[in-house]
Amino acid sequence: MLETFNFRVIFEYLPLFWSCFLATLWLSAAGLFGALVTGTLACSMRIGRRKLIAIVAGAYIESIRSTPLLVQLFFFYFGLPSLGIRLSEAATGILALALNSGAYMAEIIRAGIQSIAHGQVEAAVASGLNYFQRMRHIILPQAIGVTLPPMLGQAIVLVKDSALLSLISLPELTRAGQIMTSERFMPAEGFLTSAVFYLLIYYVLKWMTAWSRKRLIYMQA
Repeated sequence: MLETFNFRVIFEYLPLFWSCFLATLWLSAAGLFGALVTGTLACSMRIGRRKLIAIVAGAYIESIRSTPLLVQLFFFYFGLPSLGIRLSEAATGILALALNSGAYMAEIIRAGIQSIAHGQVEAAVASGLNYFQRMRHIILPQAIGVTLPPMLGQAIVLVKDSALLSLISLPELTRAGQIMTSERFMPAEGFLTSAVFYLLIYYVLKWMTAWSRKRLIYMQA
């Protein structure tokens, strides 16, 4: 099968794929940072004592998780301008990734916090530790150990979801394959090259996930 591939054209388009690869990295990184911030805030709101704020956070999480990312992306890209809110394509893509993944991050963080035995919190209170000391020394170290692997898994999902940003003409990896296909009519070569770059990101993140698990096991031993 590879004998039919035009590798000369692939090498000719490598600068385009490389620039789109870098664009995918920074778009995914920005989206992941936004997802962590959004997820942390949504989690703290949902587990807080104020019922109204918890309801608002729960409504955000459930509405995002129950609708496709593509619908959310199109709403931000086509719907917000009709409401008088105009964002660039990059800002729209990052916003969609951050809000979508942030809802899943919120549930991952909440599960990590709730996995801590309540007796440990009571013991920390009896020892005279305040809220921030309890979070720093008791809750967060254990919660991070529980949530880090699934959070890295969610990061992998976010990178793959970034392919949808090609639908709003952002220059990322899938868009590079589309450009090569439209200019040279070589869909196999174009999208296989995109897939190779995605695999590279995936295996780096997978290695980080495996490495983090080994470190956690070593630290808990």
